[in-house]
Amino acid sequence: MSGSVMVFAPAPVLTVTIERHAGRQDLHVHAGGQGVWQARMLASLGCEVRLCVGVGGEIGAVLADVLGRLDPAITLHAVTLGAGSGWYVHDRREGERAEIAEEPGPPLRRHDLDELANMALEQGLRADVSVLSGPADPAIVDADTYRRLAADLGANGGTVVADLSGDLLAAVVAGGPAFVKVSHEELLADGRAGDDGVPALVDAARKLRAEGAGAVLVSRAGEPAVAVYGEHRVAAVHVPKLQVVDPRGAGDSMSAGVAAVLAGGGDLEEAIRTGAAAGALNVTRHGLGSGPGSTVRELLTRTYLEPLEAS
Repeated sequence: MSGSVMVFAPAPVLTVTIERHAGRQDLHVHAGGQGVWQARMLASLGCEVRLCVGVGGEIGAVLADVLGRLDPAITLHAVTLGAGSGWYVHDRREGERAEIAEEPGPPLRRHDLDELANMALEQGLRADVSVLSGPADPAIVDADTYRRLAADLGANGGTVVADLSGDLLAAVVAGGPAFVKVSHEELLADGRAGDDGVPALVDAARKLRAEGAGAVLVSRAGEPAVAVYGEHRVAAVHVPKLQVVDPRGAGDSMSAGVAAVLAGGGDLEEAIRTGAAAGALNVTRHGLGSGPGSTVRELLTRTYLEPLEAS
C-alpha cells in the first residue's frame, strides 16, 4: 500500500505505563490517543503520514519530542497550544491495566483551534486521504470544527475518513465524509441504535448515510463488523479467529486500514477488508496500532465480506 494520509489528532496525550518484566519494574512513556495510534498503523501499512496535532505546556514539550520520533514515515505538524496537553498513568504490573490518574486536557481555545484547523486543511489538501480523529474528551474540541474540515476537504477533492462518536460524529457526518467508522457501543450510547442486533445497527448506519456519510463500517468487538456502502450493499466482515491480548485500539487500526487502501487507490471493499484485518491484528498486541503491515496483508487473505442483503 502507498499514498499519503493526513491525520487530524488535535489533542494527543502523553501515556505513562508501569509494567513488570523478569521480576523488575519497567516504565514506558509513549505518545497516545486515537490519531497517534492511527498514524502508527498507517505507517506500518506503507503510507506517508502527515500528523497534525496540538501540544502545550511542560507535558506538551515531552509529547512533541516523543511524537517526532514515532516513525520515519510520520511527519509531525504541531501547533503550540496556550494550555497544557493531556496525559495518563496506568499500572499493568499485575497483568490487568489499572488507571492511576489521568487528565485529558482543557478545551482548546478559539485561536488554537483555528490554527489547528488551518494546518489540517493545508496538509489534508496535500494528502490523498484525511483521517479525522477525536480527543480523549470530546469537550476539548468544538464539534463544528469537524463539520467544517470534512466539508472543506471534500469540496476541494479530498477523501475524508472519520472515526468519531457523539456530537463530534453528528458534526462530521453533516460535512459529508467519504467513510465513517463507528463502534456498536458508540451507536448505542448515542441513542442511534436501539439494540446491538444486526438489523438495528444496519438501520443506524443507513441513517448516518442519509445524514451525509458516504459509507459506514460498524465494529462489533468480537463479532463480525457490519459494512453499509455503495448502492444498498450490506455485508458482515469476517476475520480470522485470534487470541485477544488487549482489545483497546482495534477500531483505530480499523480506520487506519480503510484510509491506507483508499490513499493507495484501492476500492471500497478492499478498504473495508483491510480495515477489519488491521483491527484483528491490533488485539493480539500490547502496543496499539503497532502491528506489522506484512501480517495485516496475510490476515487480509483470510478476511472476507458476507453479503447480508441483496445488492
